[in-house]
Amino acid sequence: MKNTIAQYIILILVATGISCKGNKVDISPSSPKPKDETLVSLTEAQLHNTQIETITLSDQPIPSILKLNGKIDVPPQNLVSVSIPLGGYLKSTNLLPGMKVSKGDIIAVVENPQFIQLQQDYLAAQSKLQFAQIDYKRQKELNQSQASSDKVMQQAQAEMNSQQIIMNAIARQLELIHIHPSTVAAGNIRKSAPVYSTIDGYVSKVNVNIGKYVNPTDILFELINPTDIHLNLKVYEKDLEQLRPGQSLLAYSNANPSKKYAGKIHLIGKDVGPTGMTDVHCHLDKYDQELVPGVYMNAEIQTTTTLGQALPEECIVDFEGKSYVFISEGNRNYRLTAISVEEPQKGLAKVLNYRDFEGKQIVSKNAYTLLMQLKNTTEGED
Repeated sequence: MKNTIAQYIILILVATGISCKGNKVDISPSSPKPKDETLVSLTEAQLHNTQIETITLSDQPIPSILKLNGKIDVPPQNLVSVSIPLGGYLKSTNLLPGMKVSKGDIIAVVENPQFIQLQQDYLAAQSKLQFAQIDYKRQKELNQSQASSDKVMQQAQAEMNSQQIIMNAIARQLELIHIHPSTVAAGNIRKSAPVYSTIDGYVSKVNVNIGKYVNPTDILFELINPTDIHLNLKVYEKDLEQLRPGQSLLAYSNANPSKKYAGKIHLIGKDVGPTGMTDVHCHLDKYDQELVPGVYMNAEIQTTTTLGQALPEECIVDFEGKSYVFISEGNRNYRLTAISVEEPQKGLAKVLNYRDFEGKQIVSKNAYTLLMQLKNTTEGED
């Protein structure tokens, strides 16, 4: 009897345990559904305001662009270094870099006591020459009447020629400092001399200031005649076969890459330097005073055009160092998708993994707006 009761109790406990186990409540939190961080969904209002447009991948004429480097240069005859042959103190000038000058303009005035001495020597030589000419004339007349020997007449002639040489030499020195000998007189001796511009052009450099003493070897100013300013490009030997005279180009500086300068290839060098590069001289269509000799430039030259699967540059967005496009999945949903492209050429980017996008609708307008929406949504939910 006791065994029967014990067995009955055990059965009740086992049944109770099974029942409790079957009704156990799972209180562990459920795992959230992972968020799709590449999908952006727009509301009707957002779609109306954003004005999304899509296109499909297609064959496009893609230009091949050769990118080169060089610098602005001018031929020697168009770059003038202004100096004073006899030196002196700079009395006045109003030149500033970039200022326009015309041939014959007085661009500076220089003072030097040597200028006074030169004029004094010229007047003295002129006076001696006049005396020597009179003496020679007299000795010649005497010689004709046999009142004077040939030797005396010849000495008078030699003295006259000597004084003529001295006076002419001083006159040429005066012309070097732009003092015309015909203007030199006892009552018109000047202590200063003008400096003239020898070309029509612009001031490139001003190396002096008022009151400074300049030596004959010092360069006061540098002037540029812009009529033949050119761009000197460095081209590797392997790229020379793609270039020809008359080919168009676009050039821009590192300081202002958005400002483009149109031009054409003028001359292609015939020798290759030790670095394997050749000089290519290009003329720019329009002169800009910002383009002074020595300014480094970049140039783009279109060489060939080929067909390829390409997208407009505005389709592609850069995100975290990679390139992406948005693919329309319908119902106002757009998916961020990685894309492999070459560097854009004239607004077109050749697609390398084009098979991944065949027949798909790719966002062509407001792609960056979708990227901002996607980032804001992701950050907001975090």
